[in-house]
Amino acid sequence: MDIILWRHAEAVEGWPDIDRALTAKGRKQATKVGQWLNACLPTTCRILVSPATRTIQTAEALGREYKIAPELGPEGTAQSIFVAAHWPSNREPVLIVGHQPTLGNVASTLISGIEQNWTIRKGNIWWISLRDNNQYDRRTEKPEYGAYIKIVMSPELIQK
Repeated sequence: MDIILWRHAEAVEGWPDIDRALTAKGRKQATKVGQWLNACLPTTCRILVSPATRTIQTAEALGREYKIAPELGPEGTAQSIFVAAHWPSNREPVLIVGHQPTLGNVASTLISGIEQNWTIRKGNIWWISLRDNNQYDRRTEKPEYGAYIKIVMSPELIQK
């Protein structure tokens, strides 16, 4: 299974937090990453989005159907993302469009096994895969378990 974490693009400051919209720069970031991601994602990928305006606007740049998941909102937790994504039992990839610090907590838990405050920058993608249980570490001759980072992508790295 793959879980793709996409932090919303740059948003305006203000209150209420849930209503903050993308800036002009944020719309450009979301468009660039959305086009890149759309070319990479399988058609079977589930897309779950926080109900915040800025995450919905970010997800809309992808041009695919998505589901708004209230548990992915700014107050969400790493555990709520795992439950919503059906990690690790789901066979299909899932894209989560969400917020810091929750996305960083998800990434750290998957990669290191410990929930920590890792930072995922605005507009960035962290694509994380679950290791195939049939893969073996040649040094230890034991199965490899856990997750690994498949790719990290930033809007700045994508050519126009």
